[in-house]
Amino acid sequence: MTPLVFITGASSGIGQALAWRFYQAGYRLALVARRIDTMQEWVQTQGLDATRVRVYGADVADTSSIVAAGQMCIRDQGVPDVVIANAGISVGMDTGVRADLEVMARTFATNNLGLAATFHPFVDGMCKRGTGKLVGIGSVAGIRGLPGHGAYCASKAAAIAYCESLRGELRASGIQVVTLCPGYIDTPLTRQNRYAMPFLMPAHKFADRAFEAIRSGASYRVIPWQMGWVAKLLRVLPNALFDKLLAGRPRKHREGED
Repeated sequence: MTPLVFITGASSGIGQALAWRFYQAGYRLALVARRIDTMQEWVQTQGLDATRVRVYGADVADTSSIVAAGQMCIRDQGVPDVVIANAGISVGMDTGVRADLEVMARTFATNNLGLAATFHPFVDGMCKRGTGKLVGIGSVAGIRGLPGHGAYCASKAAAIAYCESLRGELRASGIQVVTLCPGYIDTPLTRQNRYAMPFLMPAHKFADRAFEAIRSGASYRVIPWQMGWVAKLLRVLPNALFDKLLAGRPRKHREGED
């Protein structure tokens, strides 16, 4: 049977680029997003074969919603060969502002609980089949914390650790767990950033490299590779030097900021 990929956050950016790359490779698509109308419009505009594509509306921050979408996918299309938990949010925060604690809660609900809830419906079926790939989208931002990015960096560090834990748990089942850590990728989200973004990569090029990493069975990959070296360097810098380098760096927009 034609392989199937299940992708969350598929209405724009990385998710949309991944959907197109997998479609070009001959996969059937199960596409998930909150903005179902936007996603359906893209499917029609691209002229995708309707027999190979199903669209599901769900919010990964709502556990019941994303679990139900996964169950519908299994019922309509079968257990996917690849599941990509891509949906995520990135908002700046200030711990001294009470409202930003709610921003942090939403970030973790989407980027962490949403990640696990995306995988959940498929684990049993993949275990019984003995094959499958669960792909978590982390970030280079999860390797070291950046001022003003506390919620996002912490959530992505947690996502990386969660996928590592899950990989060990499922090692004997035949399921592969893949962690992808994008650097700066040109998407509607990153275009709002007000600071330099080294090695900025178009979304379609990220999708090409991500597809190859998933296909090859990589367990962990930073894309582009240059950001992997930058992240390793930042990780070993002494705290005093790291803090000095980032002093005065523009912070990510907080919710409601221009």
